[in-house]
Amino acid sequence: MTLARIFAAPVSALAIAAALGCTGLPAPLAAQGAPAEISRAEADIDALFAAYDDAQLAMSPQSKAYRGIRDADYGKWDDPSDAAEQRGYVLLEQTLAAMRRRYNPAALPEQQALSYRLFNAMAARRASLWPYRDYGYIFDQMNGAQSRMPAFLINIHRVSGEADALAYVERIAGMGSQLDALTAQARERADKGIMPPKWVYPYVISDIRNLLDAGDGNAVLVDLAGKLDKLDLDADVKAGITGGARDLWWDSVVPAYQRLLAEMERQQAIAPTDDGVWRLPQGDAYYAALLKNYTTTDLTADEIHAIGLRETARIHGEMRAIMKKVGFEGTLQEFFEYTRTDPRFYHTSRADYLAEAEAHLARMTAKLPEFFATLPKDPLVIKPVEAFREKSAGKAFYQSPAPDGSRPGTYYVNLYDLRDMSKNEIEALAYHEGLPGHHLQRSIQTGLGNLPAFRRFGGVTAYSEGWGLYTEELGKDMGFYTDPYSDFGRLGMELWRAGRLVVDTGIHHKRWSREQAMGWLTENTPNPPGDIEKAIERYIVYPGQATAYMIGKLKIMELREKARAELGDAFDIRAFHDVILVNGPVPLSILEENVDQWIEARRAS
Repeated sequence: MTLARIFAAPVSALAIAAALGCTGLPAPLAAQGAPAEISRAEADIDALFAAYDDAQLAMSPQSKAYRGIRDADYGKWDDPSDAAEQRGYVLLEQTLAAMRRRYNPAALPEQQALSYRLFNAMAARRASLWPYRDYGYIFDQMNGAQSRMPAFLINIHRVSGEADALAYVERIAGMGSQLDALTAQARERADKGIMPPKWVYPYVISDIRNLLDAGDGNAVLVDLAGKLDKLDLDADVKAGITGGARDLWWDSVVPAYQRLLAEMERQQAIAPTDDGVWRLPQGDAYYAALLKNYTTTDLTADEIHAIGLRETARIHGEMRAIMKKVGFEGTLQEFFEYTRTDPRFYHTSRADYLAEAEAHLARMTAKLPEFFATLPKDPLVIKPVEAFREKSAGKAFYQSPAPDGSRPGTYYVNLYDLRDMSKNEIEALAYHEGLPGHHLQRSIQTGLGNLPAFRRFGGVTAYSEGWGLYTEELGKDMGFYTDPYSDFGRLGMELWRAGRLVVDTGIHHKRWSREQAMGWLTENTPNPPGDIEKAIERYIVYPGQATAYMIGKLKIMELREKARAELGDAFDIRAFHDVILVNGPVPLSILEENVDQWIEARRAS
């Protein structure tokens, strides 16, 4: 998810329109103003994109921090207002108009022509969702600021000196007003009927109370103290910074969290019990737009549902072969029950889980050069999800490295309940989140310094998550999953993504209940109950996103097998992977074009 906000006073819309040499903005957008001027003198399309990126960064201090930029804005939060969101949209539309007016993609060099097409596609996706920009849930168990703000301070705000520590304190000082602004927005949306289902609220309330009940031992103050301990500063200076942060926490942040808590309890009392976004105004159109955005295809909800059922049946067949291989006698559902309940399939300590994941990644690292010509340059670390948010967070996720090398790529694993984290899945999960999955792809992408920033730091969900799922199966091609139960876990992970096609569309298009969706996964997957419950709850508050994984993976597999069939002995898996990776994220239709061009070039040579 991206944030585009602004602290500085905006330049008028007329000024930016004049600078770009374009007019005709919709009146409501023009009235909001635009955040920065892009010089009309820019002759190179890459310079236009660079100016766009500079303007975006000026709007988002938090984006700067993700990039490793520490400047005068380092202590600020993004502006959460709708006016700021509109300024960002003005900037995008103005830049798009300038690009279309100034440049002919047919006359541009190859990479610049691709950048033109990708910027155009990115703007189209943003425009398709713009009418629904206030449909998102501001506070939920996946994305709410109640946990994301502390997580940002802990994981993104680096402290290497006194100035950084003071900027950290400045961000603590700004948390109260930020939370109040978001609380007000959530109240406005709830009053219009846009709020998450009732079962979401206990998670949000739990996150809030975890921070409030911790007192001076809360995760933010403990993190700041730990970062200060590593600095060579005078003890009185450290004490002053710590004391100031503590006072601000109690005087500003705690009251804001208490106001948020009261609002969440108010909403919980009136929240709906229906789960899908079909219940929202124009909910069907909203969901269709989400599916198009996430998959970058024109597949309908019914078509995606059918693909999910088809892939589920295929994977069930492969699972029965493994069941036979290990000598299990019984039905597939009985095998599922065995693998989800027998203690042999679960670690009993977090240290053991992390050690096994590390071992899988070490073996994979040694094997990478045989399958990849371009390798990641950033280090990768595995980190448990922090205690204050582990009850509500997903089972695993990845955070990209900073381009300046100041932050490694991080594979977060949620070890809140080890009975939700099967040993059978550790290998596939490590490949997906780490190597050769998200870390390899994002490290390569971030390092593409010759490409515009929107390509280095942006994303296309079907591409990135399709790649992650593709690498799970690639691990088998590379000689891993020697334990049949681990291979069963790989299939279970793939089955999970096939099931997502079924249950996501089931919830948001076919109007299934949360319980109905959980029942389908229980019957058709080997995952434990806690895993199933958390997954369905994720899909409910994050509609459409989960469909991107399997749709993207199927396209990458289709293109690989097409290239292998057409090139025969000339097919090179390392070169194929470069075609996928070195252009950065692209919609699936453009990915197919890139591979087709590569096939033709290989034939010609």
